[in-house]
Amino acid sequence: MKDLVTGDAACLPIGGAGESTGGYKGYGFATIVEILSSCLQAGNFMLALTGVRDGKKVPIELGHFFMAINIESFRPLDEFKKQVGDINRELRAAKKAPGADRIWTCGEKEHYTAVDRLKRGVEIPKGLQPEMVQLRKELGLTDYHFPWDE
Repeated sequence: MKDLVTGDAACLPIGGAGESTGGYKGYGFATIVEILSSCLQAGNFMLALTGVRDGKKVPIELGHFFMAINIESFRPLDEFKKQVGDINRELRAAKKAPGADRIWTCGEKEHYTAVDRLKRGVEIPKGLQPEMVQLRKELGLTDYHFPWDE
């Protein structure tokens, strides 16, 4: 990260450098994301996101962009969902990289994590537990008990 701030290093977009690996497409996607995530709300962009200006730490004024699309303005929702499912099934059925067990598609790992956390809860790292106990004490939350208290 230090080299990014000084200009001695850079991040390459998806696809890497050059046209042979499609880097120009990643560059285009990255540019669109940068514009939508900064220009619409006057947020910082590019080097201003390092948190350093003139050699001093500064707050990062990070912008965000969210989009909602009414799919049914384009086509019936059930047809859209089927085609998305077909694409994902075809991606997962593709030839795997050497040593890979499976191909994950967008959101799958997060879905399995959400299902697991609904079942078992969110694991609180042991190093964070004393801080939570202290915060509970400071806020006077005497009726609240953590699972590790028992």
